[in-house]
Amino acid sequence: MNFRNQQHKPRPKKNTLIVGRNKVIEAIQQGKQLERIFLVSTIHGEVIEEIKKLAEENKIPINKVPVEKLNGFNVSNHEGCVAVISKIQYHDLQEIISFVVDKGETPLFLILDGITDVRNIGALARTALCTGVQAIIIPDRGVGALNEDAIATSAGALEKVAVCRVNSLMKAVDELHLNGIKVFASEMKAEKNIFDLSFAEPCAIVMGSEDKGIFPALIRICDEQFKIPMKGDFESLNVSVAAGMILYEAMKQRMI
Repeated sequence: MNFRNQQHKPRPKKNTLIVGRNKVIEAIQQGKQLERIFLVSTIHGEVIEEIKKLAEENKIPINKVPVEKLNGFNVSNHEGCVAVISKIQYHDLQEIISFVVDKGETPLFLILDGITDVRNIGALARTALCTGVQAIIIPDRGVGALNEDAIATSAGALEKVAVCRVNSLMKAVDELHLNGIKVFASEMKAEKNIFDLSFAEPCAIVMGSEDKGIFPALIRICDEQFKIPMKGDFESLNVSVAAGMILYEAMKQRMI
């Protein structure tokens, strides 16, 4: 479905920042969970290459930014490198799939594509936890930061439902398919209604941003597209509200 996009990107708080090249390297080597690393786009050298290598090995996103971005964090001696400490624990997708199946549960996952408003993400996580979603899958770019605001909006749900951060949603869908999990895309112009699908089987539901919807290439590899039937021509369902309708339909089918 197409939803209106709401931008909300507050500046990270100082107590969530790791400042300086060597301190960032040390944090990664100690196994500290990082939300992402900001590198000034013009800096180079052996230490920078080591940071990039460690980030890739540990699936930590890197944003190359102008120096003004780091100066805006209001920190000194950043050496062109600042990392943001993650407020939540990220999980490997395959490990979560195996964990859910080994428990004897039927996978129900939520995939977020391009959703940047942390309040929406928090509300989505809250509903996901209440409806039996075992994991939320997000890309490492183009998604709102899972920061204190997101956790507060989720009423702590983001700390209770598994979150899998992947470098490609396309690859994540491939991995889900390899594990026998169908992927359903919420798309406003779909022919099928939500009631025409079986959410009782292992499945993942893709929700797109409010302005652009789901990335077209991602839609093409999904097993089914569906819509929420609506009266009239009003096309402005908030993404978290729409996800609530969808997930409660999934929970109802599974309870029956």
